[in-house]
Amino acid sequence: MKEKIVPVEVTAEMMNMLEICKRNKTINPDLYAKYDVKRGLRDINGKGVLAGLTEIGEIHAYDTLPDGSSKPCDGKLYYHGYNVEDLIQGIIKDKRFGFEEVTYLLMFGELPSEKQLNIFTDTLAALRTIPPSFVRDIIMQAPSKDMMNALSRSVLTLYAYDDKADDISLPNVLRQCLQLIAQFPLLAVYGYQAFRYYHENDSFIVHAPKAELSTAENILHMLRRDSSYTELEAKILDLALILHAEHGGGNNSTFTTHVVTSTGTDTYSTIAASLGALKGPKHGGANIKVTQMFEDMKKNVKNWNDDKEIEQYLSDLLNKKAFDRAGLIYGMGHAVYSLSDPRANVFKSFVENLSKEKGREDEFNLYSRVERLAPQVIASERKMYKGVSANVDFYSGFVYSMLDLPMELYTPMFAIARISGWSAHRIEELVNPGKIIRPSYKTVAEHKKYVPISERK
Repeated sequence: MKEKIVPVEVTAEMMNMLEICKRNKTINPDLYAKYDVKRGLRDINGKGVLAGLTEIGEIHAYDTLPDGSSKPCDGKLYYHGYNVEDLIQGIIKDKRFGFEEVTYLLMFGELPSEKQLNIFTDTLAALRTIPPSFVRDIIMQAPSKDMMNALSRSVLTLYAYDDKADDISLPNVLRQCLQLIAQFPLLAVYGYQAFRYYHENDSFIVHAPKAELSTAENILHMLRRDSSYTELEAKILDLALILHAEHGGGNNSTFTTHVVTSTGTDTYSTIAASLGALKGPKHGGANIKVTQMFEDMKKNVKNWNDDKEIEQYLSDLLNKKAFDRAGLIYGMGHAVYSLSDPRANVFKSFVENLSKEKGREDEFNLYSRVERLAPQVIASERKMYKGVSANVDFYSGFVYSMLDLPMELYTPMFAIARISGWSAHRIEELVNPGKIIRPSYKTVAEHKKYVPISERK
């Protein structure tokens, strides 16, 4: 293992520099309204500024009225025109795993025949491997405490293992994307095992993936010491992967995929950039915050069946008196959805079944109460421009906890799913080449006359 680099302390001189930086870079908030700037590329109702076209994912959160106006509706999510709820119901009815089929749909734009699906799953199984030297020389060397950083480093290093890394022809990019889709579970799980080995003195156990297992099954097989799991555990993890696989071109990490792809750069750089976007707590890291918030809630709310006590805790969250004092109820609200997030709705019934299997029904009931009460508390204390409902992160962290997944892997699980969507969008950007994506920023700084250094104060 390489020697650790001791971080440099923040000095008084650095703090003085920071004050100069803040003084000269703070923009008057009123200017955003003056120049009609859509901060975050969203309007006051949270609707995104139209920046592109896609056939891959569609988020439906508003109905259009005859007069051309719109009103919020129950959210719906479509993958290449198919309602995700219908896809999941069909997969459940057939009693099979569905992430691979959904990945095929996202990548190629149509549902596969049974023969096509078998060929596709066999292809992924064959690609679900990394060189032993990669595990030894890359993953086990200087393992990161943050698995998203470890995943990004692995992806960037895979560039050096690819003789055609810079070839952005469609056949080669398809090959690279399929490889990364297959490899992501290994990179994430092995990265976590290396972290445990070096930072927590745990034994380093590597279970090779099995060709006959689905992606969800292989994750549990590789992660757990005894490789055992129940059918319900694997099925609900498969469901989580399906629900996280795609969410339209406008979400932050997928938009990053389009932006970076438009520059003409390689696949590995593109996906590493998308991973960096997903890592943030406002995006893929949100389910960790939900889990931590509920752990704090369980310690401070004595009676989990008392609505009044729960409401008081939620009010304290909003007023920066509880948990991390950020003024947020994590897992509530979404940039696009208003009345409901269809992913949370689909998840909920399966989460309840898993909570019964795990003997954690009391916790599920607490989640359900918070889901019901939080919008009321937010409406009473905050000015809202659109409705607030539970989002997919509200339940996903609880699911991962019941699956005994380490918190370090919560966001990488999101990445393992979303690599399918990113790959589809990268290919879509390359199939429909346009200009480099370059939005406009208005400069509000005053023009100044140069002053020689000898005359500066």
